[in-house]
Amino acid sequence: MTNLPEPAGTPGPPEMRAGDADRERVAQVLRDAAGDGRLTLAELDERLDAVYAAKTYADLEPITRDLPAPGAAAPAPLPTGTAADWRPLESAPSWKTGIGIMSGFNRTGVWNVPRRFRAFAFWGGGKIDLREARFNEPVTTIRALAIMGGCEVIVPDDITVHVKGLGIMGGFDNRASGPGAPGSPTVVVKGFAFWGGVGVKRRKSSRQKRREKELNRPEDD
Repeated sequence: MTNLPEPAGTPGPPEMRAGDADRERVAQVLRDAAGDGRLTLAELDERLDAVYAAKTYADLEPITRDLPAPGAAAPAPLPTGTAADWRPLESAPSWKTGIGIMSGFNRTGVWNVPRRFRAFAFWGGGKIDLREARFNEPVTTIRALAIMGGCEVIVPDDITVHVKGLGIMGGFDNRASGPGAPGSPTVVVKGFAFWGGVGVKRRKSSRQKRREKELNRPEDD
């Protein structure tokens, strides 16, 4: 039954009644998927409700149909760039800080990212967009402090990201953490959010979109 986890032995027919152990195995698959960022917390709750209401194997099977089989290795990220895509540009601006105090700041477009970048938002907000950025070092550390304000960090989908911040009466989203393509830069986001939030999101860069377009382009006869 696709990736429905089964104990050793031959799986029963779809109409066979499911037991508590069967439901718990499927529930664990869902919890693992949520931990990997494949399901949101709302989706996890919805699917767990369906798991514990399931009566047969046929009821359980669709719940994990779109998830990897237990123990299956995750696919490696598709290489989408070369070292030249990440090198700094002399003509591009360079910023080491972003400050938004009862106002906002934007660091977007093509710009050179230093080894360390500091962001501060107080009753304000800021946006750090790395999709078209160039990197001075293999590892970049962004230290963000948000107090009654917010900071948004957008990273290319093909770089390695580690989010290690702390939120108190606020949020420090770590769902973007994960590996990138071989040879890509690494971005570490640290810091603190109090009555505010720091959000880190993965988005495709124009480089990735061009690469996907080239791969999907039909070959000439």
